[in-house]
Amino acid sequence: MDMGRMDQLPVALRARGVFYGWVVVGIAMLATFASGPGQSYLFSVFIDPIIADTGMTRTGISSLYAAGTFVSAAMVFYISRLADRRGPRFTLTIIALGFGLACFGMAFASGWLLTALALASLRGLGQGALPINGTLLIAQWFVRRRGRAMAIAGLGGALSTATLPPVARLLIDEVGWRSSYLVFGLAIWLVLVPVAVFLVRNRPEDVGLHPDGANGPPADERPLTAGAPVERRVLSTRMFWLLAIPMSMPGLVDTALIFHQASIFAERGLGPTVAAAAFTPMALAAAASGFTGGFLVDRFGPRPLYIGALLVLLIPPVLVQFISTTPMAFVYGLTIGVGSGMSMMVSRIT
Repeated sequence: MDMGRMDQLPVALRARGVFYGWVVVGIAMLATFASGPGQSYLFSVFIDPIIADTGMTRTGISSLYAAGTFVSAAMVFYISRLADRRGPRFTLTIIALGFGLACFGMAFASGWLLTALALASLRGLGQGALPINGTLLIAQWFVRRRGRAMAIAGLGGALSTATLPPVARLLIDEVGWRSSYLVFGLAIWLVLVPVAVFLVRNRPEDVGLHPDGANGPPADERPLTAGAPVERRVLSTRMFWLLAIPMSMPGLVDTALIFHQASIFAERGLGPTVAAAAFTPMALAAAASGFTGGFLVDRFGPRPLYIGALLVLLIPPVLVQFISTTPMAFVYGLTIGVGSGMSMMVSRIT
């Protein structure tokens, strides 16, 4: 591939009236979609096959997964600072290479230690690093239209939630859970790595453009980088923790319910196929609420949307007690999707 010609692509598209920022949005959407192997909705399909193959207990796997989630939280800080120093293009390339390797590691993991390392890598790079890198990339390319750009990119997560669990279920039935991870890792290397190398541009200013495709820098543009002293000041403020605690609640609720979805449905007499299929209405609802929420945030601000998300997420923990049929399982998935879609949209822009 001619790198010189690829470097001129943003300018060539501008000459045709196309802002390259929307290509960047597509890349962020792809990154969010590809994060599936590190997300709870996909790993939940693998839990029972892993238990059957390795003899690990559900409690043991849950503990390892929780530890990996803490690693994911720590990775967000590290990746943000790395992207500040080296740019999203370099960072996304390294993340994609490492994430594919983590999938291979999970395929060959044996014993508690190697499984823990593989899970920590999957969570840290998939659940944490990939989505945040896409968010940082969009933040460089959009200011006034940031909400709608985030909403469009968020469709990648919804599409991933809708399609990857059934695909994983089919792969597991055909080739086993270990080979399924090999397939996912290879797909990441073949698709995401070339996109990161050849198509990502760190900032519009690097290619003679401005955020939102405007003719000049926006009046309300603010620096998007932050050094360690600023981070320390933010972490020491009371307001940060007053916001951090409620902002973390939707993720805690979603992760707990989604992680154990297959086992919960099994206790209710519903098989693994239904458990995987329930992610489809969940994803559709998340896509609709997140996409709509992006425009609502631009108009009304994040507070009313987030309050609505918290109210909706009060429903699934109650509804899960009464699931007994496939339609009820789909309604349950819809409620999680609506609440998580709205809350994720707010978290991306605050």
